[in-house]
Amino acid sequence: MPKKLKYKRIILKLSGEALAGAQGFGIDPTVVAKLAKEIKQIADKGIEVAVINGGGNIWRGAIGANKGMDRATADYMGMLATVINSLAMQDALEKLGVQTRVQTAIELRQMAEMYIRRRAMRHMEKGRVVIFAAGTGNPYFSTDTTAALRAAETEADVILMAKNGVDGVYDSDPKKNKFAKMYKKLDYIDVIQQKLCVMDTTAISLCMDNKIPIVVFNIDKKGNILKAAMGENIGTVIGGK
Repeated sequence: MPKKLKYKRIILKLSGEALAGAQGFGIDPTVVAKLAKEIKQIADKGIEVAVINGGGNIWRGAIGANKGMDRATADYMGMLATVINSLAMQDALEKLGVQTRVQTAIELRQMAEMYIRRRAMRHMEKGRVVIFAAGTGNPYFSTDTTAALRAAETEADVILMAKNGVDGVYDSDPKKNKFAKMYKKLDYIDVIQQKLCVMDTTAISLCMDNKIPIVVFNIDKKGNILKAAMGENIGTVIGGK
Protein backbone atom coordinates (compact mmCIF):
# COMPACT_ATOMS: atom_id res chain seq x y z
CA MET A 1 0.00 0.00 0.00
CA PRO A 2 1.51 3.36 -0.99
CA LYS A 3 2.50 5.46 2.02
CA LYS A 4 0.64 8.51 0.73
CA LEU A 5 -2.73 6.84 1.26
CA LYS A 6 -4.33 7.90 4.52
CA TYR A 7 -7.12 5.34 4.37
CA LYS A 8 -6.90 1.71 3.32
CA ARG A 9 -10.63 0.92 3.42
CA ILE A 10 -13.51 3.39 3.20
CA ILE A 11 -17.29 3.40 3.37
CA LEU A 12 -18.80 5.94 0.95
CA LYS A 13 -22.32 6.99 1.97
CA LEU A 14 -24.37 8.52 -0.84
CA SER A 15 -27.85 9.92 -0.42
CA GLY A 16 -30.54 8.68 -2.74
CA GLU A 17 -31.03 12.26 -3.89
CA ALA A 18 -27.43 12.26 -5.16
CA LEU A 19 -28.49 9.75 -7.84
CA ALA A 20 -31.50 11.81 -8.92
CA GLY A 21 -29.62 14.84 -10.18
CA ALA A 22 -31.51 18.01 -11.05
CA GLN A 23 -34.78 16.16 -11.58
CA GLY A 24 -34.96 15.56 -7.82
CA PHE A 25 -36.50 12.09 -7.99
CA GLY A 26 -35.79 8.72 -9.57
CA ILE A 27 -32.43 7.86 -11.09
CA ASP A 28 -30.50 10.00 -13.58
CA PRO A 29 -28.15 7.59 -15.43
CA THR A 30 -25.83 10.47 -16.37
CA VAL A 31 -25.37 11.43 -12.72
CA VAL A 32 -24.84 7.81 -11.68
CA ALA A 33 -22.22 7.39 -14.41
CA LYS A 34 -20.40 10.51 -13.15
CA LEU A 35 -20.38 9.20 -9.58
CA ALA A 36 -19.18 5.81 -10.80
CA LYS A 37 -16.20 7.46 -12.53
CA GLU A 38 -15.22 9.15 -9.27
CA ILE A 39 -15.56 5.87 -7.35
CA LYS A 40 -13.38 4.17 -9.96
CA GLN A 41 -10.71 6.80 -9.34
CA ILE A 42 -10.63 5.78 -5.68
CA ALA A 43 -10.41 2.08 -6.48
CA ASP A 44 -7.63 2.78 -9.01
CA LYS A 45 -5.57 4.30 -6.20
CA GLY A 46 -5.63 0.97 -4.38
CA ILE A 47 -8.17 2.07 -1.76
CA GLU A 48 -10.74 -0.57 -0.80
CA VAL A 49 -14.24 0.82 -1.31
CA ALA A 50 -17.73 -0.04 -0.11
CA VAL A 51 -20.70 2.10 -1.13
CA ILE A 52 -24.02 2.59 0.64
CA ASN A 53 -26.86 4.34 -1.18
CA GLY A 54 -29.86 5.88 0.47
CA GLY A 55 -33.28 5.43 -1.12
CA GLY A 56 -34.85 8.86 -0.70
CA ASN A 57 -34.97 9.51 -4.44
CA ILE A 58 -37.53 6.70 -4.72
CA TRP A 59 -39.17 6.25 -1.32
CA ARG A 60 -38.77 7.36 2.29
CA GLY A 61 -40.21 5.05 4.90
CA ALA A 62 -40.64 7.83 7.45
CA ILE A 63 -42.83 9.83 5.06
CA GLY A 64 -45.03 6.81 4.38
CA ALA A 65 -45.35 6.18 8.12
CA ASN A 66 -46.28 9.81 8.73
CA LYS A 67 -49.11 9.42 6.22
CA GLY A 68 -50.58 6.46 8.06
CA MET A 69 -48.71 3.46 6.67
CA ASP A 70 -47.44 0.73 8.93
CA ARG A 71 -43.89 1.85 9.79
CA ALA A 72 -42.27 -1.54 9.27
CA THR A 73 -43.92 -1.94 5.85
CA ALA A 74 -42.89 1.58 4.82
CA ASP A 75 -39.31 0.90 5.90
CA TYR A 76 -39.13 -2.38 3.98
CA MET A 77 -40.22 -0.45 0.90
CA GLY A 78 -37.35 1.95 1.57
CA MET A 79 -34.94 -0.97 1.73
CA LEU A 80 -36.08 -2.08 -1.72
CA ALA A 81 -35.48 1.47 -2.98
CA THR A 82 -31.84 1.19 -1.87
CA VAL A 83 -31.55 -2.10 -3.79
CA ILE A 84 -32.75 -0.36 -6.97
CA ASN A 85 -30.16 2.38 -6.47
CA SER A 86 -27.44 -0.17 -5.75
CA LEU A 87 -28.14 -2.12 -8.95
CA ALA A 88 -27.97 1.13 -10.93
CA MET A 89 -24.60 1.94 -9.34
CA GLN A 90 -23.33 -1.58 -10.01
CA ASP A 91 -24.30 -1.29 -13.68
CA ALA A 92 -22.51 2.07 -14.03
CA LEU A 93 -19.34 0.80 -12.33
CA GLU A 94 -19.17 -2.39 -14.36
CA LYS A 95 -19.54 -0.40 -17.59
CA LEU A 96 -16.24 1.22 -16.53
CA GLY A 97 -14.60 -2.15 -15.99
CA VAL A 98 -14.85 -2.06 -12.18
CA GLN A 99 -15.63 -5.41 -10.59
CA THR A 100 -18.46 -5.06 -8.09
CA ARG A 101 -20.62 -7.08 -5.75
CA VAL A 102 -23.99 -6.00 -4.39
CA GLN A 103 -24.68 -7.48 -0.97
CA THR A 104 -28.13 -7.16 0.53
CA ALA A 105 -29.33 -7.49 4.11
CA ILE A 106 -32.52 -9.20 2.88
CA GLU A 107 -32.51 -12.23 0.62
CA LEU A 108 -32.77 -11.40 -3.11
CA ARG A 109 -30.82 -14.28 -4.60
CA GLN A 110 -31.58 -13.52 -8.25
CA MET A 111 -30.14 -10.01 -7.93
CA ALA A 112 -27.42 -9.96 -5.30
CA GLU A 113 -25.48 -11.82 -2.64
CA MET A 114 -26.63 -11.94 0.94
CA TYR A 115 -24.45 -9.80 3.22
CA ILE A 116 -21.72 -11.91 4.79
CA ARG A 117 -19.08 -9.94 6.65
CA ARG A 118 -16.05 -12.05 5.77
CA ARG A 119 -17.09 -12.35 2.14
CA ALA A 120 -17.52 -8.58 1.89
CA MET A 121 -14.07 -8.01 3.34
CA ARG A 122 -12.55 -10.56 0.96
CA HIS A 123 -14.18 -8.87 -2.03
CA MET A 124 -12.65 -5.55 -0.97
CA GLU A 125 -9.25 -7.14 -0.44
CA LYS A 126 -9.46 -8.38 -4.05
CA GLY A 127 -10.15 -4.85 -5.28
CA ARG A 128 -13.87 -5.24 -5.89
CA VAL A 129 -16.22 -2.41 -5.00
CA VAL A 130 -18.86 -3.73 -2.63
CA ILE A 131 -22.27 -2.07 -2.59
CA PHE A 132 -24.27 -2.67 0.57
CA ALA A 133 -28.03 -2.59 -0.04
CA ALA A 134 -31.28 -2.99 1.91
CA GLY A 135 -30.04 -1.19 5.00
CA THR A 136 -29.51 -3.36 8.06
CA GLY A 137 -32.42 -5.57 7.02
CA ASN A 138 -34.50 -4.20 9.87
CA PRO A 139 -37.15 -1.47 9.97
CA TYR A 140 -36.57 1.64 12.10
CA PHE A 141 -32.88 1.83 11.15
CA SER A 142 -31.58 4.37 8.63
CA THR A 143 -28.96 3.92 5.92
CA ASP A 144 -26.76 6.22 8.05
CA THR A 145 -26.88 3.58 10.75
CA THR A 146 -26.13 0.97 8.09
CA ALA A 147 -23.00 2.92 7.14
CA ALA A 148 -21.85 3.03 10.76
CA LEU A 149 -22.61 -0.66 11.30
CA ARG A 150 -20.90 -1.86 8.13
CA ALA A 151 -17.90 0.37 8.83
CA ALA A 152 -17.51 -1.24 12.26
CA GLU A 153 -18.07 -4.76 10.95
CA THR A 154 -15.65 -4.50 8.02
CA GLU A 155 -13.04 -2.52 9.99
CA ALA A 156 -13.22 0.47 7.65
CA ASP A 157 -10.92 3.39 8.40
CA VAL A 158 -13.46 6.13 7.72
CA ILE A 159 -16.98 6.93 6.59
CA LEU A 160 -17.15 9.49 3.78
CA MET A 161 -20.52 11.20 4.08
CA ALA A 162 -21.35 12.90 0.76
CA LYS A 163 -23.79 15.80 1.03
CA ASN A 164 -25.63 17.76 -1.64
CA GLY A 165 -24.95 21.49 -1.85
CA VAL A 166 -23.13 21.98 1.46
CA ASP A 167 -19.38 21.88 2.08
CA GLY A 168 -19.53 20.33 5.55
CA VAL A 169 -21.30 20.64 8.89
CA TYR A 170 -22.59 24.07 9.92
CA ASP A 171 -23.92 25.50 13.18
CA SER A 172 -27.15 26.36 11.34
CA ASP A 173 -28.68 25.80 7.92
CA PRO A 174 -26.38 27.64 5.45
CA LYS A 175 -29.20 27.75 2.90
CA LYS A 176 -31.28 29.83 5.31
CA ASN A 177 -28.55 31.67 7.25
CA LYS A 178 -25.81 33.32 5.21
CA PHE A 179 -23.79 33.80 8.41
CA ALA A 180 -23.79 30.09 9.25
CA LYS A 181 -20.39 28.89 10.44
CA MET A 182 -18.83 25.71 9.05
CA TYR A 183 -16.93 23.48 11.44
CA LYS A 184 -13.65 21.92 10.33
CA LYS A 185 -13.50 19.48 13.26
CA LEU A 186 -16.13 18.17 15.65
CA ASP A 187 -16.37 15.59 18.39
CA TYR A 188 -19.15 13.02 18.20
CA ILE A 189 -20.74 14.35 21.35
CA ASP A 190 -20.92 17.85 19.85
CA VAL A 191 -23.02 16.51 16.98
CA ILE A 192 -25.41 14.85 19.43
CA GLN A 193 -25.67 17.70 21.91
CA GLN A 194 -26.08 20.41 19.28
CA LYS A 195 -28.49 18.25 17.26
CA LEU A 196 -26.52 18.89 14.09
CA CYS A 197 -28.10 17.31 11.01
CA VAL A 198 -25.32 14.97 9.95
CA MET A 199 -26.39 11.45 10.91
CA ASP A 200 -29.09 10.17 13.20
CA THR A 201 -28.16 9.67 16.84
CA THR A 202 -27.93 5.89 16.55
CA ALA A 203 -25.38 6.15 13.76
CA ILE A 204 -23.29 8.81 15.52
CA SER A 205 -23.30 6.80 18.75
CA LEU A 206 -22.13 3.69 16.92
CA CYS A 207 -19.29 5.63 15.29
CA MET A 208 -18.36 7.13 18.66
CA ASP A 209 -18.29 3.72 20.37
CA ASN A 210 -16.04 2.31 17.64
CA LYS A 211 -13.94 5.44 17.06
CA ILE A 212 -14.80 5.60 13.36
CA PRO A 213 -14.10 9.05 11.87
CA ILE A 214 -16.64 10.66 9.56
CA VAL A 215 -15.75 13.12 6.81
CA VAL A 216 -18.69 15.25 5.66
CA PHE A 217 -18.12 16.94 2.30
CA ASN A 218 -19.85 18.43 -0.74
CA ILE A 219 -20.47 15.86 -3.46
CA ASP A 220 -21.45 18.53 -5.98
CA LYS A 221 -17.85 19.71 -6.41
CA LYS A 222 -16.03 17.61 -8.99
CA GLY A 223 -13.20 15.54 -7.56
CA ASN A 224 -14.29 15.87 -3.93
CA ILE A 225 -14.92 12.15 -3.50
CA LEU A 226 -11.32 11.38 -4.44
CA LYS A 227 -10.00 14.25 -2.31
CA ALA A 228 -11.91 12.96 0.72
CA ALA A 229 -10.72 9.41 0.10
CA MET A 230 -7.13 10.62 -0.14
CA GLY A 231 -7.43 12.38 3.20
CA GLU A 232 -7.19 15.92 1.84
CA ASN A 233 -8.35 18.77 4.03
CA ILE A 234 -11.91 19.24 2.84
CA GLY A 235 -15.27 19.34 4.59
CA THR A 236 -15.79 18.58 8.27
CA VAL A 237 -14.10 15.76 10.17
CA ILE A 238 -16.06 14.24 13.04
CA GLY A 239 -14.35 12.24 15.74
CA GLY A 240 -11.77 9.57 15.14
CA LYS A 241 -9.17 8.02 17.40
